[in-house]
Amino acid sequence: MLTVDFTRFPLAAGDRVLDLGCGAGRHAFECYRRGAQVVALDRNAEEIREVAKWFAAMKEAGEAPEGATATAMEGDALNLPFPDESFDVVIISEVMEHIPDDKGVLAEMVRVLRPGGRIAITVPRYGPEKVCWTLSDAYHEVEGGHIRIYKADELLGKIREAGLKPYGTHHAHALHSPYWWLKCAFGVDNDKALPVRAYHKLLVWDIMKKPLATRVAEQLLNPVVGKSFVAYATKPHLSRAQA
Repeated sequence: MLTVDFTRFPLAAGDRVLDLGCGAGRHAFECYRRGAQVVALDRNAEEIREVAKWFAAMKEAGEAPEGATATAMEGDALNLPFPDESFDVVIISEVMEHIPDDKGVLAEMVRVLRPGGRIAITVPRYGPEKVCWTLSDAYHEVEGGHIRIYKADELLGKIREAGLKPYGTHHAHALHSPYWWLKCAFGVDNDKALPVRAYHKLLVWDIMKKPLATRVAEQLLNPVVGKSFVAYATKPHLSRAQA
């Protein structure tokens, strides 16, 4: 399940891509399939080991085109182990809401991105996320949990302050908002509640089968209750005077 829309955020074969805070690796895997040179970085060692296994399995199965590369590594988003202008593309999906120094993370992403490069940032959307916080403290008051809820204008303002130029936004995963509202209402760790189990089955069916009815429904509902807010931006080239 991808949050970044690659029709709005196109990749070229050979693009150097950093998936920052990659988690289970969903965006890194898609970039690898598209022929990119991918680095998937996360602070969670266990998840990085799993991502590395999947990269190896994809290579063995021939899922990535010739020339594509993939590396999984541990790292700190506030102190990236890469030289300036190392990447053509940076993706950070559902990460910034966890990090106290979000401006520091933005600064590091801008540092490692080449001029003319592109960034995709996704965070939980304000409205659906606010419902979750209202229904359940346990949803966000956990170690490593969400520490803030972004309003769209606030996030775009921080992106501009970091020196990036936003060029597009959208919302995603409307069908997932009711699931998390149910989880918060019945207990975030209570997977046995009938409404939660029933809705989870619906989501799994939707992801596996991709029926037209749910695809159309989600497209219609995304502007209203999309779970994620997605922003795309570029790093401008320096003028001669600035250089």
